[in-house]
Amino acid sequence: MSSLSQSRCFQHVSREAVARCPDCERFYCRECVTEHDGRMICRPCLDGILEAAPKAQSGWVKAARGWFMAGLGFFLAVYAFYLVGKILLGIPSQFHNGVFLD
Repeated sequence: MSSLSQSRCFQHVSREAVARCPDCERFYCRECVTEHDGRMICRPCLDGILEAAPKAQSGWVKAARGWFMAGLGFFLAVYAFYLVGKILLGIPSQFHNGVFLD
């Protein structure tokens, strides 16, 4: 096992290595690695990780979820105003006239 200070980039032999990919354990220069989830990883390994990630949902599923969330938000806002109105209507009219019940 060689040390980082004596290693060269796997893809650019003329460049010094600055990081070792934790997945493939090869050494890479600054241009060949990127940070992903708090660790430095090479581009081929990152591509493999991203391909293994679950695919994004189709357009109509996103649209349906968006409309559902918008409708739910609207319903909750209307319900909150309804409850505030109900509380305000429960206040006795004497309170508004300045006559307090003793």
